Amino acid sequence: MKQKILLVEDNPATIDVIMKELEFLGYDCIVAEDGKKAVDLSSSRRPDLIIMDISLPKMDGLEAATLIRENPKTQSIPILAATARALPGDREKCLEAGCDDYIAKPFTHRELGAAIKRLLKEQ
Repeated sequence: MKQKILLVEDNPATIDVIMKELEFLGYDCIVAEDGKKAVDLSSSRRPDLIIMDISLPKMDGLEAATLIRENPKTQSIPILAATARALPGDREKCLEAGCDDYIAKPFTHRELGAAIKRLLKEQ
């Protein structure tokens, strides 16, 4: 059975590119276009990993990650922050909110695959 990844992203072009990469890497992909939907889907679908954008409508990725960590059903799901926000201190903010790792956009296919494999091994 393929592992499921919840992709939390609001940009349709980015969703398309990352979904194709995830399918190429052999993962099933679920998509949430905002932080609120991410929190709901993480609980109902129980993905093996979450790739979380930070700048999202309705609820940002930091708040969504915090809520996912507070829920006993979802607190152990690894979260990879994937964001174009690469200012000093952004990595620390993501980790403090409950993300397990951080990758700055744009990233390569190889960087994304390595980050996913590293986080899934740590489970």
